[in-house]
Amino acid sequence: MHILIATDAQWVVNEVKAALDSPSTTFQIFTNGREVAGAVAASTPDIAILDMQVGSMGGMAITMDLRLDQSSGALPKVPVLMLLDRVADVHMARRSGADGWTIKPLDSLRLRKAVNAIAGGGCYAEGIPTPDVEEEVVAEEATVAEEVAAEAPAETVAP
Repeated sequence: MHILIATDAQWVVNEVKAALDSPSTTFQIFTNGREVAGAVAASTPDIAILDMQVGSMGGMAITMDLRLDQSSGALPKVPVLMLLDRVADVHMARRSGADGWTIKPLDSLRLRKAVNAIAGGGCYAEGIPTPDVEEEVVAEEATVAEEVAAEAPAETVAP
């Protein structure tokens, strides 16, 4: 497997390599996001792992650049795993066209799981906010009360 990594943080490179390294895996590392599209044109990776913060062009911008070039036929489709800094970044990852994302801190099990899913043609998502079950129950009870009130006959007051 050929993996392209775009990050300017050496610890991210170390974590990704430690989790995914094998005799059949090659890595191509970029610390400048502006070089990624050219590298993809020269040699299409099996997956691109993009850090949210990469110098002058972060993971979201890189992904959007790859997707625009793909839509115009200039580049092939490259599966993208984005490494997010926080849950609030999920919206940007979804809008950019990433195939999946994981939220830091990184760990080997989640990275392998994400890469296997995305490289296999699927997707991987972490941090999608889900409503609290208690909030759902309260909202449902309020809706039922409103429906009951709407169906009840109106009371008339005698003069």
